[in-house]
Amino acid sequence: MQEKILKTKKNGMRVLVLTTFFYLVGVAVFVVGAVASEGGIKGIDTTLSIICLIVAGAVMLFGWIPYLGLKVLKPQEALVLTLFGKYIGTLKGDGFYFVNPFCSAVNPAARTKLNQSGDVSGNETVPFKVSSNGQIAVNPSANKISLKIMTLNNSRQKINDCLGNPIEIGIAVMWRIVDTAKAVFNVDNYKEYLSLQCDSALRNIVRIYPYDVAQGVDTTGDGIADEGSLRGSSEVVANRIKNEIQSRVDEAGIEILEARITYLAYAPEIAAVMLQRQQASAIIDARKMIVDGAVGMVEMALEKLSEKEIVKLDEERKAAMVSNLLVVLCGNRDAQPIVNSGSLY
Repeated sequence: MQEKILKTKKNGMRVLVLTTFFYLVGVAVFVVGAVASEGGIKGIDTTLSIICLIVAGAVMLFGWIPYLGLKVLKPQEALVLTLFGKYIGTLKGDGFYFVNPFCSAVNPAARTKLNQSGDVSGNETVPFKVSSNGQIAVNPSANKISLKIMTLNNSRQKINDCLGNPIEIGIAVMWRIVDTAKAVFNVDNYKEYLSLQCDSALRNIVRIYPYDVAQGVDTTGDGIADEGSLRGSSEVVANRIKNEIQSRVDEAGIEILEARITYLAYAPEIAAVMLQRQQASAIIDARKMIVDGAVGMVEMALEKLSEKEIVKLDEERKAAMVSNLLVVLCGNRDAQPIVNSGSLY
């Protein structure tokens, strides 16, 4: 299905003025014919007055039909028009249009409510509105298709990463319609279709990555282990999600502008355990750094003492000094020195 843009229909004001003029003329002719039929106007016989009544009555009875073809569009709005089931074209761009009064606008997603922008205000997407006195009014803007950039904020999903750990993740997708014919006729409901494809693409991409950096995991598909992760490579993951969604919604005439991860965390059932694991890993890394620094400081202290010949230490005293310094430097509490006033021997 190829989109056809109707560019020669922007004459709504002219049709409105002419229709109103002829309708008023029809009313005037009807009044004149009614008065003439009663003999109130000389020079007009009964036959002519009856003809005037018939013509004016037909104008008054069917003269309102052209009003049905008047369409008003605001910026970034479109109308997909069909005539007796056949697609005839799309109106795009702001303006006052006139089309065939028997054309109908089609938007299968007009009443679909999702967690996305454009569905926040429901007044414009409800085709019928019930007033306080029980009357039903038709909303003419119900079947208009928005061409603005919209945001789909899908609900959080629980997905297993490549290591089998359950995580919760949510994304926000910025999208817009670029082909109204595909959006309306190629899929049943383009909003629901987009939402489902976002869920499916998210699951496919998340299953490739671990939550944190893990050894021996290939996330790029080149056969070489890398350091890709959901937490550390969010930009790369978001870009892959965007490309995955775009490949799925091309047939629906939708363009994906951006995809962002809005929420990422371990599932509640393993969150406490994974927190302890992260804490243990952080403590081990910190201890390694402390030990490396302490060994370097002890080595520097022994070199300075030997270089300046402040004191000569045998191997036993060096071992005792190294032990004491390591205890002081690696301990997690303040040292409590003991002054030895005698000999070590």
